[in-house]
Amino acid sequence: MTIATNTEALNASALSTRAIHAGQEPDPTTGAVVTPIYMTSTFKQDGVGGLRNGYDYSRSINPTRNSFDAQLAAVEGAKYALSFASGLAAIDVL
Repeated sequence: MTIATNTEALNASALSTRAIHAGQEPDPTTGAVVTPIYMTSTFKQDGVGGLRNGYDYSRSINPTRNSFDAQLAAVEGAKYALSFASGLAAIDVL
């Protein structure tokens, strides 16, 4: 099942199912079915300016936030969601 197919199936599910399962894809390396909390601040790069899987610095984006944002979007019935560390950070984006 692809992520797109999984998302479509979740959109038709009840709120509790979306809250539990959205953004929870099994980890390809470890097989973990629940997204771990990534405590790293930086990620290994493929080269200068070359992001590995889109991650460079945890304050901008990391796998834990991606999972949370996907869950939040599913619960709200939205296509995308963004999370921030504080209200001031959210206001600054506007």
